Amino acid sequence: MEKIAAGERLKNTIKVLEVDQAVGAEQLKQQFDRVIESMKPVNLIKNTVKDMITSPKLGENMLGNVTGLVTGYLSKRIVVGTSGNLFRKFIGTIVQVGVTKFIAKHPETIKSTILEILKKIRPKAKDR
Repeated sequence: MEKIAAGERLKNTIKVLEVDQAVGAEQLKQQFDRVIESMKPVNLIKNTVKDMITSPKLGENMLGNVTGLVTGYLSKRIVVGTSGNLFRKFIGTIVQVGVTKFIAKHPETIKSTILEILKKIRPKAKDR
């Protein structure tokens, strides 16, 4: 009798494990489908725009990035000038990338430095 009961328990355990495996496989398939859907370029762009719009610091981040790009471009123009020299153009590009990254990463430092300079200049302008 004990062999029969052990055999039945084994069969029941196998059935439970097979059901668990089927449920797990279905969940894995659904998760895979969600990942594929989220990796489509349209959805990536849509989610990125949504994150940007809902970001509380959108204005600050954009202002820092735009300021970085503009100052980077201006610094390259200053270094290169009207020169056609390839070496100067290369150095200008390196300066542009460096300035852009620095200003985009440290907008608060730049802002406070500019405000300090303006505070020092204003009293002199009022004295005139």
